[in-house]
Amino acid sequence: MQLVFPFLDEIVLEDERVKLRSLQQNDEVYLRFFSQHEPELWQYSIQSAAGDDLLKQYIDKALMDRKTGISYPFIVYDKKWQEYAGCTRFYDIQSAHATMQLGYTWYGKKFQGTGLNLHCKYLLLSFAFETIMFERVEARADTLNKRSIAAMKKIGFTTEGILRNNALSANRRRRDSMVLSILRNEWMEGVKQRLEEQCKII
Repeated sequence: MQLVFPFLDEIVLEDERVKLRSLQQNDEVYLRFFSQHEPELWQYSIQSAAGDDLLKQYIDKALMDRKTGISYPFIVYDKKWQEYAGCTRFYDIQSAHATMQLGYTWYGKKFQGTGLNLHCKYLLLSFAFETIMFERVEARADTLNKRSIAAMKKIGFTTEGILRNNALSANRRRRDSMVLSILRNEWMEGVKQRLEEQCKII
């Protein structure tokens, strides 16, 4: 039986620290502060949301890609601070192959390094591997984005290699992309438990 990603569902993922729900058009108001005051958040991104116009384009494209079955965007709510913290997304969703990518992740500066990302990734990976039973989750990062790469390795992603000159960043720079992944059997056989332990510490 072919697995199918539930694009039409209003997915909510949450634990005691964080709540992820499907991104909506009116969520622009919750993200505007970051867009206006922290443009460097998208320094290594393929698509920027810096400034009101680009933020609207960012949300419009995310919602269109969900509608056409390409991606599923989430907005992230930090329960500890009781504030919206940023966004993340499943994309390049290939139901026929039970694979997808996890990315377009960014958090406001005050939420970085707080453990929020660990909780988000735990919920997202649990959904991917245990709810919809996908076999592979891939992540990519600009090779210059050392912080993002280190975070993914800490979570348990395995480095696969580098795609050279494979994408154009938002600032029009050609970038090399590091490719990392987690497989379902890796998740079930150790990555999940180690990530659970990290979440308890934070």
